[in-house]
Amino acid sequence: METRKLGTQGLVVSALGLGCMGMSEFYAGRDEAESIATIHRSIDLGCTFLDTADVYGVGENEELVGRAIRGRRHEVVLATKFGNLRGPDRSWVGVDGRPEYVKRACDASLKRLGVDCVDLYQQHRVDRTVPVEDTVGAMADLVAAGKVRYLGLSEASAESIRRAHRAHPITSVQTEYSLWSRDPEAGILPTCRELGIGFVAYSPLGRGFLTGRFRAATDIAADDYRRVHPRFHGDNLEKNQELLRRIETLAAELRCTPGQLALAWLLAKGPDIVPIPGTKRRTYLEENLGALRVGLSAADVARVDAALPAGLAAGPRYNDQAMKAVNG
Repeated sequence: METRKLGTQGLVVSALGLGCMGMSEFYAGRDEAESIATIHRSIDLGCTFLDTADVYGVGENEELVGRAIRGRRHEVVLATKFGNLRGPDRSWVGVDGRPEYVKRACDASLKRLGVDCVDLYQQHRVDRTVPVEDTVGAMADLVAAGKVRYLGLSEASAESIRRAHRAHPITSVQTEYSLWSRDPEAGILPTCRELGIGFVAYSPLGRGFLTGRFRAATDIAADDYRRVHPRFHGDNLEKNQELLRRIETLAAELRCTPGQLALAWLLAKGPDIVPIPGTKRRTYLEENLGALRVGLSAADVARVDAALPAGLAAGPRYNDQAMKAVNG
């Protein structure tokens, strides 16, 4: 397995990570036994960078990951996130970046994961009511206490990244980045590169759309979050089929699957980028890891960029309410 450096503080991770969110919530067809088997297979294959968050399944995902890595903690780089708040009924109630909350959230995550230390602790969303320096200061205290090794941000603006990095070195920034979400190229990714911060690309397969699995609304289970996602809904889903057709044409020419092309494109965008495709099945995991063998040339990347320019996707990447919390 190829490895990559995130940031300049010493964190080394597998070139592809495993996003664990869907194992506990949002996507249909969950099976805990298969999810744990998928994590075990991922570790066996060298894909050892595991990403979770306290909000996924309202703590259930951290507990699942904790069970899966029991006895194998030394083999993985473990990342989790804090800051999004859910109510007892699983409703979304806001973002909390207060220093006192940061420390409580970390202790709770460590308990659910069954570990003494998290390798990468990330602020899931920036709390616009709390100076980011205060939040990062509390995170830095966790580093000093030995509970966290490295710090990261998720969905932060370029300005917030700069301010946070001045308060304590930030190792990585995690933001949605894929062939249908190229927003980071405009400011966030250049800022990370200027400051020597690594970039973790979540939803690199467009929540599964870029694999070709979703042609119509009927392909999406009734209890699947994608049913109400703007890009999978109504006319947007139909319009986005053109984007998918372009990917499929290029993938056929390059003798890989559409999903492998999407991941290989990200990997070729720079050695500081680590995609974390999520899956809860071993079959899809192994297909995703096949992207490491695709090896796009500079000319191939240029062709993909030309065929799939920024802004091509129909619909925003979240609903109106959720979009207010990104780029904070």
